[in-house]
Amino acid sequence: MDTNSPQPRRPFSTDFSSSISATSPPTSTSSHIELNSDSTEASQSTEMSTTPPNPPRDFSAHAALTHSHPHLLDALPAHRPNGNDTHPDPTTTTALTTPSRPQSPYTATPPIDYDGLSWPSLGTKSRLTATPTQQAENLTKMKEAMRTILTCIGEDPDREGLLGTPERYAKAMLYFTRGYESNIRDIVGGAIFAEDHDEMVIVRDIEIFSLCEHHLVPFTGVMHIGYIPNKHVVGLSKLARIAEMFSRRLQVQERLTKQVALAINETLKPQGVAVVVESRHLCMVMRGVGKTTAVTTTSCMLGGFRQRAKTREEFLNLIHSRR
Repeated sequence: MDTNSPQPRRPFSTDFSSSISATSPPTSTSSHIELNSDSTEASQSTEMSTTPPNPPRDFSAHAALTHSHPHLLDALPAHRPNGNDTHPDPTTTTALTTPSRPQSPYTATPPIDYDGLSWPSLGTKSRLTATPTQQAENLTKMKEAMRTILTCIGEDPDREGLLGTPERYAKAMLYFTRGYESNIRDIVGGAIFAEDHDEMVIVRDIEIFSLCEHHLVPFTGVMHIGYIPNKHVVGLSKLARIAEMFSRRLQVQERLTKQVALAINETLKPQGVAVVVESRHLCMVMRGVGKTTAVTTTSCMLGGFRQRAKTREEFLNLIHSRR
């Protein structure tokens, strides 16, 4: 057999970051493909029959391969809706939407609640719709509870310095948790606009102030939000207001990060959403382990940011580029 005869072309063209070795006869080519992603290494062996030289591009074969081997998707070019797609046939692009890693199974249903209820809490709608009389009654209950706490820690709630503390504390707590009185529908309003932009939109260093639900002490930091529009953009201030709404509740940082990402994804329907939160928790500083320099970082990636490692990398590089 002539070993110098030209090798048959593949039915699609893709720039793989892999090592491909062909050792079997031309009638049956065995290829060993190794792909490295962020945190996984995939090694797959595929059997592909030969085709005549210079065959037409077979998009159905491309779709079948990516469906059976979803780990190959990180090596594929990112889909762009601007007419410069590598594979313009719309019937074949569905295979490219398979995530390079599984979607998170832990999501709220629905992910946002337009009535203003908190996830995962129930019953906060009563605060949103309370009458002035009900609000006054609620404030009185909180004042009495605070007097009890002061007494239990060994203080005298009737001494001069503490006379007004129960009421001040009650009002402050209502302010710290005012996110329970907001909902996405009222925050976003009509600030969604048709726009032909298909690159990342990032608002970074959004200050957040929240209360740890485990100890009711603050954690503070910054949130970075990015999304890839899908024919629509949202007013930039709305991203900060969404972050404020969810942070002004009793929270854990992991849930706060995901709530913001899901809310933007549900409201705007973009190609992808990325949220990163960096914060310091006073429950680790004022008590417990007492580590004053510890910073906690959490992230939530949806859509294109979750599907493509290069897209995630671009976002992370941009939010830290000035440091």
